[in-house]
Amino acid sequence: MDFLQRLAKFLDRPLFPWKKLIIGFSVAQYLFEGYLGYRQYQLLKKTKPPQVLEHEVSQEVYDKSQAYGRAKAKYTMFSSLYSQIQNIAFIHYDVLPKLWSFAGNLLVRFAPTRFTGEISQSIVFVLSFIFLQQILSLPTSIYHTFVLEEKFGFNKQTPKLFITDMLKSDLLAVVLTPPILAGFLSIIKKTGNQFFYYLFLFGAALQVFMITIYPVAILPLFNKLSPLQEGKLKDGVEALAKKLKFPLHELYVIDGSKRSAHSNAYFFGLPWKKHIVIYDTLIEKSETEEVVAVLAHELGHWSLGHTTKLFGISQAHFFYIFALFSVFINNGSLYRDFGFITEHPIIIGFILFSDVLSPMDTLIKLLMNILSRKFEFEADAFARNLGYKTELAKSLIKLQIQNLSTMDADWMFASYHFSHPILTERLKALDWSSDKKIAPEATEKTSAVTTGRDEL
Repeated sequence: MDFLQRLAKFLDRPLFPWKKLIIGFSVAQYLFEGYLGYRQYQLLKKTKPPQVLEHEVSQEVYDKSQAYGRAKAKYTMFSSLYSQIQNIAFIHYDVLPKLWSFAGNLLVRFAPTRFTGEISQSIVFVLSFIFLQQILSLPTSIYHTFVLEEKFGFNKQTPKLFITDMLKSDLLAVVLTPPILAGFLSIIKKTGNQFFYYLFLFGAALQVFMITIYPVAILPLFNKLSPLQEGKLKDGVEALAKKLKFPLHELYVIDGSKRSAHSNAYFFGLPWKKHIVIYDTLIEKSETEEVVAVLAHELGHWSLGHTTKLFGISQAHFFYIFALFSVFINNGSLYRDFGFITEHPIIIGFILFSDVLSPMDTLIKLLMNILSRKFEFEADAFARNLGYKTELAKSLIKLQIQNLSTMDADWMFASYHFSHPILTERLKALDWSSDKKIAPEATEKTSAVTTGRDEL
């Protein structure tokens, strides 16, 4: 506590150049990520596949994969520049204080007097900020879905579904933001300098709550879950779960194919009641034993305690963020430099603090990627030790080819961006080799997508 107080006093100095500091951090991060992207782009010009895949990938598929990788890299370069310009413009034109005043004026004009305090104004401000960001991101989002993905034949979304998904996301923001933000701000207001202890508990409880309501209230808004039909696949998964003493409650198939050909499998739920979800595209594109091998990898994460460890790390990270926020919450020089002379709204302080924290979080992201890749290798080894070495390798290769995923990666780029090892590294760790093709030519896109759940 003494250290945090001394740090807060040191940083709260008149004329401290917070704007220049935050812009400098942002530009430096943008330039660094641009340099990493340039390194990766050079690999995407290669014309020969990695040796471990030379029997699996035709020249046509490899060339298309490289072309797709270059197209995505160019899109990332442009969207990053677009975001960087937005960020600097927000700071230069004092968008935050103007948006804060806009939220206050809306409440004064349309809301009863009892809803014109800081908490109500913060809710209107955050929702306005979310919708503004959504509008600004629409051009790049539309281009990615209906131009880039469409060009390579991967997009499954219709304009109607795209708009419907966006409106449903807005509805969730309107429903969930007020109670969560009100709880966040109320805890800070009522608990004084010790607020970060209580915020930590609030955050942990909120995570458990979201895990509980996700399958029944959120997921059905976007996808349909159907019980996995009786048959060889269900028998195989249930036998594997029983062997590992995994607390399987239900097996579902999700209609992921209505948006894209992405393929995945994951599990979620409370420690004593787990649900496994398999994408319909994974079942369609893989043999039964290959799907079971994918789930052996997933259950390996559970059996080896990876999910518990990552949850514990995330809680420690939350505590670190909230504790460090206590250093900035009353920093008058920070507020003044961003146009908040007479008011010091807590939510504004948290947003500005997040910008200051960004460089440190970049280092944490790097360390988490290193740990995540280690866990992925361990889960692959777990599946191999269960006897699924060949089936897992075949499934990984099929996903790679069908997805046109990048088949090689610059080590610096991969270390910074990838939470999973690339395919060549995973096959080498599995000690797998083949002298003949085992996967068909790529016609549609499937991939293991990282969504924050326990996945391949």
